[in-house]
Amino acid sequence: MSRPVIAITSYLEPAKWGAWEKPAALVPHEYLDKCIEAGGTPVLLPPNADDLSALERVDGLLLVGGADIDPARYSATPGPHTDTPRTSRDASELALYKRARELNLPVLGICRGLQVMAVAHGGRLEQHLPDQVGTLHRDVPGTFNEHRAHFSQGSLIAQILETTDTVVNSSHHQAVADAGTLTATGWASDESIEVCEDPSEPFILGVQWHPEVMNDLRIFSAFVAACRRN
Repeated sequence: MSRPVIAITSYLEPAKWGAWEKPAALVPHEYLDKCIEAGGTPVLLPPNADDLSALERVDGLLLVGGADIDPARYSATPGPHTDTPRTSRDASELALYKRARELNLPVLGICRGLQVMAVAHGGRLEQHLPDQVGTLHRDVPGTFNEHRAHFSQGSLIAQILETTDTVVNSSHHQAVADAGTLTATGWASDESIEVCEDPSEPFILGVQWHPEVMNDLRIFSAFVAACRRN
C-alpha cells in the first residue's frame, strides 16, 4: 500500500546550526515523526503564498503550531501580548488552507493551525487567554499544561478518540473566540474552544492542543488514513 504524501507547513524563523545563524524554514521534528509513524510521507512547504501548486501533488495538508496570527487578519488591533506578525507565513497558510479546501484535501490543524482555519472561515481569536481564564493553557512559554477537554457527541474528534472527555496538553495564550463557518466541537474546562471541524467533509479538523508530542497516535492515524482514501 502506498504511503500518502502529507504537506506540512513550516516556520520561517531565525535559527542557528553549526557555524551558521540565519533565517530558516523549519518545523519541530515531532510533526514529521508522527506523520511517518502513522504511515505517511511528510514534505515541508516553506511560506510562499505565490505558489500553491505543491498541493496538487500531495494527499493532505497539516498546519502546524507557531507564532500568533496578525490580528489584522480578523479585523482586530494587536494587544500588548500579541507576537510580532509573521506576515509571509500568515499569507501562505491562509492561502494553502483555502486551496486545500478547493482540492478537497484532508486537513489537520494543530494549535496555530486551528486558528488559521478559524480565521480563514471568518472567525476571530481571543488574543490573550490569561486575561480571561488565567493560565490553564500555559504557565510559561515553551512548556505544556495538561487539562481536561470535552467534545460533542458524534463529532469527528469524539469518534477518533472514542470518548467525549479526555486530558489534553496545551501550550498557547490565544484561542478561537469565534469559529466562523466552522463548527466548534471541543472545549476546555474553562469552555474555551479546543476543536473545530467541518462536519460536511470527511476530514477537516483543527485541535488547539499538541498531539504531536503525546504518546497517542490516533489523531495522526485517522488523518493519514483519510489522506490515503482521498
